[in-house]
Order: sequence, then structure tokens, then C-alpha cells
Amino acid sequence: MKNSLKAGLSSSKTVAIDESRCIGFMGKEGMVYATPKMVSDVEYTCRDFLLEHLDAGEDSVGTQVVIDHLAATPLGLKVSVEIKILEVEKRRIKFEFSVKDPVEEAGRGTHTRFVVETAKTRERLAAKRAKAGLT
Repeated sequence: MKNSLKAGLSSSKTVAIDESRCIGFMGKEGMVYATPKMVSDVEYTCRDFLLEHLDAGEDSVGTQVVIDHLAATPLGLKVSVEIKILEVEKRRIKFEFSVKDPVEEAGRGTHTRFVVETAKTRERLAAKRAKAGLT
């Protein structure tokens, strides 16, 4: 990890709410941003931001998401995913986030990621696949 990774750093990303990000069980008029897609958008926003502060051969994995999905965001709107680093503890990075549509805050919470060495992670996964008989 680079020395540039510090608490207080922030970033944001705009995401268009298309059909692939919506629930479909309430018909076309009831299509709104799905909670699992919001979680995914938060995770990728944090990961992409972290990549700017990681060394070659490093990446990060999500370890915890605490989310309050506060309001429905209809199909066709855009949201802003705003993230801020709360703490950096060795390889553990904790973010706070807010997801806002043009009308209101749609979600908020915290997300924790852990910085990993890609090669070591691949080795551990290969060993686990072998142990499970998937090789």
C-alpha cells in the first residue's frame, strides 16, 4: 500500500439505474434500485478508489457491508455513490458511504475492505479448490 492511503480521503461515482440494477417483481412501474446492486456499486466504488493507492500485485476484498436502504430510486434515475475513508488499520480499510439520487438519500452505511496480495490469494484459492475436489 502506498503512503497516500489515509483516513479522510473521499471519492464519488455516478451510476445510472438501468433495468439490470432494478428489482423486477413489481412490474415495470415498480422497478427500483435493488439493494444487492447498491451493495455491489458501493463495493466497486471503494475497490476502484483503493486501486489508486495500492502497489502492483495488490488488490482488495470486501469483508463487511452495513447498509440502510432508505428510499426507493426508480428506474432511469442516476445515483451518486459517495465514499470516505474512516480508518486505515494495517491492511483493513473502513469506509462510510452515502448513495443519493436527485431527490433524496437512498442509502448509507459502512464498508470494510482488506488489502490482499493477489498472488497469495490465488494460491490460497487453488489450495481450497484442490481440498474441495474441484481441480
